Amino acid sequence: MTVVVIGHNDAAHVGDAVASALAQGPAVGEVLAVDDCSTDESAALLSRLAEREPRLRVLRRAVNSGGCGTPRNTGIDAAALPYVMFLDSDDLLPPGAVDALLTAATGAGAEVAAGLCVRRELPSGREQPWQQRLFTTPAVVADPAGRPRLVHDTLCVNKLYRTAFLREHGIRFPEGRFLYEDFVFTARVLAAAPRLALIPDRVYLWHVRRSAERLSLSLDRDRIDNWTARTEACAQAYDILLGAGREELARAARAKFLDHELRMYAKELPLRDEAYRRAWWAHTRSCLARFDAADWERDPAAPGCLLGRVIMASPEPRDLPRLRELAARPARLLPPYARTPDANPVWSPDLPRITLTPLLTRPPATLPLTIEAEVRPLGPLRGTLRLHLTLYELYGRVAEAGPRDLDVTWHRRETGEPARRTRTRLAPATTGDAPTWTADLPLRPAALGTGTWDLRLALRFADGTHRDLTAHAHPATTRRHALPSARHGLLLIHPYATHSGSLALRVATGPGGAMSVLRGRAERFRRTH
Repeated sequence: MTVVVIGHNDAAHVGDAVASALAQGPAVGEVLAVDDCSTDESAALLSRLAEREPRLRVLRRAVNSGGCGTPRNTGIDAAALPYVMFLDSDDLLPPGAVDALLTAATGAGAEVAAGLCVRRELPSGREQPWQQRLFTTPAVVADPAGRPRLVHDTLCVNKLYRTAFLREHGIRFPEGRFLYEDFVFTARVLAAAPRLALIPDRVYLWHVRRSAERLSLSLDRDRIDNWTARTEACAQAYDILLGAGREELARAARAKFLDHELRMYAKELPLRDEAYRRAWWAHTRSCLARFDAADWERDPAAPGCLLGRVIMASPEPRDLPRLRELAARPARLLPPYARTPDANPVWSPDLPRITLTPLLTRPPATLPLTIEAEVRPLGPLRGTLRLHLTLYELYGRVAEAGPRDLDVTWHRRETGEPARRTRTRLAPATTGDAPTWTADLPLRPAALGTGTWDLRLALRFADGTHRDLTAHAHPATTRRHALPSARHGLLLIHPYATHSGSLALRVATGPGGAMSVLRGRAERFRRTH
């Protein structure tokens, strides 16, 4: 098979990408390194590698395309072997990836084989599987319409394609500077109704370098043109699927837009300036105006659908903090919880047509429940803080489910590893006129250690079911604390709200930890100004 490696001005990483493809063994008959007119040392590096490795061919484009689609099309045109897959210059193929995909494709007679992609955050090394639900067990899908969830896997790089299948159906990437070209390419693949083989093996390592001087095109989301490019790619994917008669997949693609794209960008709105917010709001309304009744009725209680309905009902940006929390994962619907005069739940008194009635029939374990967290001091010399948690009622559904306990766990941001879990009992209380449930438990930063910690909760109900949650950070909980420590002398603790409003904790120990906090603050200031 052929592996197409594309790159532009990435001499620091392209050699490792090529090496990971060649290391797959004899299953890889050729590696096509398509250099998109680099001006750094990439071309010279690739030429030296090709002199030593007969399986490596270097194709140098005379003019930079400005995107990823054109060099991949160059690779498709030049591929000489029955199967082809794609690799970006700053990513890697893990050992055995090609063998696993080839075995699945040939064994199932599939035009496409796909496996698990893992996002690896650098430099921390933290890994997160991409669309893991699709790749839990081996499966053969005779027609993509039988598994609409496939529209969520918009990557082209975790897949092997039969070369003749791509050429027979004229499946290519958008040319030139087209962001999110994977979305369109993947839609064209699904529209052609291939037989697919899915495997749980790790087949691609996607490196995410957020600290890089130049962010990748998909990570650079602070300008409105990134959002307009993404919505255009999503709209084209929908049109391609619908035009091919794949209505169920097209509907699933729109549901994915509400659940993924809309939530991801809405969560970041409070971080943007007024001009961006207004441009984003107006553009999003024009995109959502193309949705029809079937799109809105597919899952009317879903957080993305509710977000979209609020945006469509409001000519100007509004309720951004509340929308941010609704866009979080898991979603949180913050109070106040309004009702119409006839007691029907609604978004707010001035938006009574945005009904929340579908929430009254959802299982408690799927509701956008809100737990608020506040870090409180116990005393200046005790070395311990207190975590106060408040669970809010949601139109009677919480009391109906009977909340009992909370499992409280802090997860280290850098690795995702959890600290020891604590289970605490919830006690009935009242906040204002509304019933609530509260819990208090000690918070011992010394037991966590240096790093950034995210709070994760599991709310357990009377019938044994549970709801996984994050906690909304109380507005007063951003106060910094300095605590004595027998081991470190000093502990610095900074509770704060993440981009989605969730509570997180930074812990630094001793003078060295204090300096690392200051350096981190300086770096965050540099990147945001």
